[in-house]
Formats: sequence, C-alpha cells, structure tokens
Amino acid sequence: MRALVIDQPGGPEALHLAEVPTPTPVIEEVLVRVVAAGVNPIDAKTRAGGGASVATPAWPSILGNDFSGVVVHAPYEEYPHQPGDEVYGMARAPRIPGTYADYVVVSGMSVARKPATLGHVEAAGVPLAAMTAWGMVQLVAGASPGQRMLIHGGSGGVGHFAVQFAHHAGAHVIATGSARNQDFLRELGADEVIDYGSQRFEDVVSGLDTVIDLIGNVHDNTGSRSLGVLKPGGLLVNAPTGSWPTMMQEAAQAGIRATSYKVAPDARVLDEITALIEDGSVRVHVDRVFDLAEGADAHRLIEQGHTRGKIVLRVSDEA
Repeated sequence: MRALVIDQPGGPEALHLAEVPTPTPVIEEVLVRVVAAGVNPIDAKTRAGGGASVATPAWPSILGNDFSGVVVHAPYEEYPHQPGDEVYGMARAPRIPGTYADYVVVSGMSVARKPATLGHVEAAGVPLAAMTAWGMVQLVAGASPGQRMLIHGGSGGVGHFAVQFAHHAGAHVIATGSARNQDFLRELGADEVIDYGSQRFEDVVSGLDTVIDLIGNVHDNTGSRSLGVLKPGGLLVNAPTGSWPTMMQEAAQAGIRATSYKVAPDARVLDEITALIEDGSVRVHVDRVFDLAEGADAHRLIEQGHTRGKIVLRVSDEA
C-alpha cells in the first residue's frame, strides 16, 4: 500500500511517499481503507523528534492518528461495523502504523460509525481534536450551566470543538483568538471573545472557574498569565505536549488546581460526539485539504499555528 512515511525524525521534508506492506489485523482489530486522515500538532511534533516519537518501534514510521474510511475486515461476524461500513476513529501512531496510508489497523474499541451528515474529509477532522476537547471540557472540567470558562486558542482544531462543547453544556464561554477569528468564535457559541493581538486577557477577565489551555507558555507566557485570572481553587487544564514544563509548580504556588490532559481513543465518547454532530449541535470546520503526497505542506501549515479548525489529508476517493 501507499503510505506517507519518515525514515528518521526531521523537518516536514522528511515526509515522503513509499510502498509498505498492508497491515494485517489480529484478534479484535479492524482493517480500514482510509479515505481521509486528519493532521494534528502532535503529528508534527512526533515527526520532528518530540511528541510521541519515543514510542516509534521501527523505521520507516507512518504518522497520523485520525482516520475516516471504510471497513475492510471486521474481527468477528457480529461486530457492529462490518465490511463496507463507513467509520471513523483514532489510531495510536507511532506505536502502531498510523493513518497517513491507504489502510490502517486499529483496535475495535477505537472505531465508531461515521456521522451520516459528514463526508469522509470532514469526518477525518473530528476524532483526536474532538475527543481531546471533550475530555478537557466535559470529563475533567465538568462544564455546567453558569460555569465561567476561558478557552485559549478557541479557533484551532481542539479549540473550536472545546468552545462548542462548553457552550452546549451551558457554560459562559470566553475565547481568545486572532482578529480574523472573532466572528467565527461567536458563531461557535463564545459569549465573549478576546482579540489577543490587541488585548491582554488578564486585563479584561478575572475570577474564572476554569481555563482550557491549548497554548501553554510557548507564546507570551500564556499559561503562566492564565493562573492569575482563575479564582482561588480554580482549575487549569493544559493539553499541548511540552508546552509548559513548570505548570504544576507555578499552579501550586498560586493556589490553583492544574492538570495536563492526554486523549485516549474511545468509541463510546466518539459516539456521543457523533450524536451532537448529527443533530446540528456541533460542527467541524476544515480549513485546508491536501492530497496525501502533499503531507509536507500540511505539516508546514500546522506548524505555523494559525489554522482555523482542522487540516485534512485526502488519501483516496470517497467511493
């Protein structure tokens, strides 16, 4: 099969097409023909030698966690998703070969029915980002009516889902974003929008219950500054890998609860998200679509950090 691989860590140019063996499913695994694969910041970090690169078992390595496609092989006769069914989900690259390929093998617990309202390209933009947002907003922060929640990077891949999930739960949502994304954030359900280019968020908000931190200290010490806008005992939830090494020490000194968050593939969570997508409560925004061979360009774009919504690789035809 075709796959977009790296032979060793490096820049975007390290990504190249190669012919590799088609993976063989065993036990409860599902073989899926990939139609589209989402691109996430963790993919670029791993490609560069950070992220999850320490889990790479062999070279060449296939990156990519998100997929939307068609079941080729089901693990047993009464498995809910049979050959020909349209599914989507999340793999565990690079520990197992990822989704930047014609086929992927994933655990049966990682596969959900694709939303009927989405094509494969849109669906491929959902799993990792949406499940990350769901975990941060719902499972950890417990979004509820009246809760005052600040979401940094609200227009990005995880952020645009986080804003929608928090809004759906009834929280009072405050989102930071660039000037060009102010209207977009309001459309997603943000009650207040802060243009980080012209305002310091700590000058306009305080006493918050929760901060969903999708930036950390990689830019202008956003994470550290966020501790000051939380009420005593408030909660900060941070996701980007390696974005704020001193978070726990700083939070303890400020009297703030803080935690990182790591997403896990879970078809049950994805089923809940599917229901929200199908009833129109949540939508996915795909900013750019690249062909599989253009993966290096997709990585260059996501590394710029200004994507609205998701970037997706088109791997094969929808049919």
